[in-house]
Amino acid sequence: MLGRLNSKVLVLNQNYEPMSVCNVRKAIVLLFLGKAELIEAQQGKLLHSISMAIPFPSVVRLGIYIRVPYKKIILSRKNILRRDGHRCQFCGRGDLPLTVDHVLPRSRKGEDSWENLVCACVHCNNKKGDRTPDEARMPLLKRPTKPNHVTFIKHFVGNVDERWKPYLFMN
Repeated sequence: MLGRLNSKVLVLNQNYEPMSVCNVRKAIVLLFLGKAELIEAQQGKLLHSISMAIPFPSVVRLGIYIRVPYKKIILSRKNILRRDGHRCQFCGRGDLPLTVDHVLPRSRKGEDSWENLVCACVHCNNKKGDRTPDEARMPLLKRPTKPNHVTFIKHFVGNVDERWKPYLFMN
């Protein structure tokens, strides 16, 4: 039973914006105290007390709007790899050692920014060299962008519960 209480629950703000992930135990406390409402439950799973049965939550929504300060995601090698799904953005392979490549090379005033850094395997990085993807005739699989916190909720959780997908804009 304790293992199931540590299952993950998506927490939405009052406006249905994804905020965070908590465990079932914390979500049940929020529900019991009237601070959240049940949006999606895990099918067929109930938590029983002497006087009631509560469905295991999968998605809960807070009763009041919480103003969340802007969540800045730190630009780091680890976060670039996460954003790009641990796949080379030139060949798509994820089974090789990966590096971080500057789309516009540093020698041409390329900056360290979300929009200029991509995940690349060692082979593609060396092949591209000190050129732009166009010059090297190596198009990017997708344009690099600055991620938002929803991207990292998805990565933190791993396998996303099907009931979460509409709230994480994954339909």
